[in-house]
Amino acid sequence: MFKKFIVLNYFIFSILLNLNLAHSIEPDIFVQSTVNRASDTLSGNNTKEERIEELKKIALDTVDIKGIGFYSLGKHRKGMSDEKKKEYYEVFKNYFLNSFSSRLAEYSNPVIEVNSKEKINDNYTIVSSTLAATDKRPAIKIDWRIYTKNPDKPLIRDLIIEGLSLARTQKEEFNSIIQSNDGSLEVLFENLKNFSNK
Repeated sequence: MFKKFIVLNYFIFSILLNLNLAHSIEPDIFVQSTVNRASDTLSGNNTKEERIEELKKIALDTVDIKGIGFYSLGKHRKGMSDEKKKEYYEVFKNYFLNSFSSRLAEYSNPVIEVNSKEKINDNYTIVSSTLAATDKRPAIKIDWRIYTKNPDKPLIRDLIIEGLSLARTQKEEFNSIIQSNDGSLEVLFENLKNFSNK
């Protein structure tokens, strides 16, 4: 009887798993579920440190950190050795997770409503949303650039806030640091490390 129960559970689990894999995740649903997850974290009774750690987990699950990192390097990634690329990715990942989580942790239960989506091509969809107004600020338009090459695992590639691309802004900042230091990537690495260690 017990063996039959195990077999039945395994059979049901297999069906559910196959159903899950058979259907891609719609980008707008992905964004709304990600927003809801972050909102739950921010509206809970956890300490700021606990919120930061949970937000880091959310980012690791939903953001294409590697893609954003190498996009931010722009032309400077050309000619980098594989070893240097690995070093950069680790430095950038720590920087991104600390920057993302520490800034977002300051919010208390932000309300974001997904409004629409526009498929650009098979690899990208733009999801439009609105951060609800509060007594301290007006409503803010946020567009999410979602990478959908793997429809079962969409990832966030960029946020466009009131028309301003965060990824492009970061790319310009990185380029400015490198160019003002005679093309040295090491200076950029040190800046990112210093931020992460604050």
